[in-house]
Amino acid sequence: MQQTWHDLLFAHWPLPEPAIRALVPAPLALDTFDGQCWIGIAPFHMSGIRGRGLPPIPALSCFAELNVRTYVGFGSKPGVYFFSLDAASLPAVWAARAFYHLPYFHASMRVEDRRGRIYYWSSRHGADAEFRGWYHPTGEVQRAEPGSLARWLTERYCLYTVHRRTVYRGEIHHVQWPLQDADAEFETNTVASAAGVFLPATAPRLHFSRRLDVLIWPLRRAE
Repeated sequence: MQQTWHDLLFAHWPLPEPAIRALVPAPLALDTFDGQCWIGIAPFHMSGIRGRGLPPIPALSCFAELNVRTYVGFGSKPGVYFFSLDAASLPAVWAARAFYHLPYFHASMRVEDRRGRIYYWSSRHGADAEFRGWYHPTGEVQRAEPGSLARWLTERYCLYTVHRRTVYRGEIHHVQWPLQDADAEFETNTVASAAGVFLPATAPRLHFSRRLDVLIWPLRRAE
């Protein structure tokens, strides 16, 4: 399928490997940068979601999403592992759980752009998992340099999930992220702790991207 992601914030915190090892299925190796694992929270909204060769489907083609993630590898291919994904579309939640075996949850969500500052609200139905805050870019668009932390955090071209003890991989393709430095303030942020991940009391690394077109392939068993 294809999607367009808008107004995405990467907020990342370092954590030691023992803090999250028990939360990631054993077949997946934790990926580290300078000996640290990283937890990311990524609020954004999507448009133009459609299957290959198909028009956009109402209620499925445009909605907000918020994910909590870390970075893993299987074999020689690094990727993303999701602890949770909140989405404002109930049909999309059902489809992602059924076909991608991903931990999607339905949430009430709202996104507003107020003169370039993005205000974001998310509240998961039936759980204490909320995110409320704002963010905006503060620098010029740049491409992360090879070997940099920003490049390591953002240039991931697959996702992993484990279903019935089998590792599956979903391939993702896009151009290199057009990143900007960012500023943010989080009034409420309990989406990580809802997954058992407890963030350190330090300021996160922040990156912003205004728009990215993405191609996503069907889930396949990882060999």
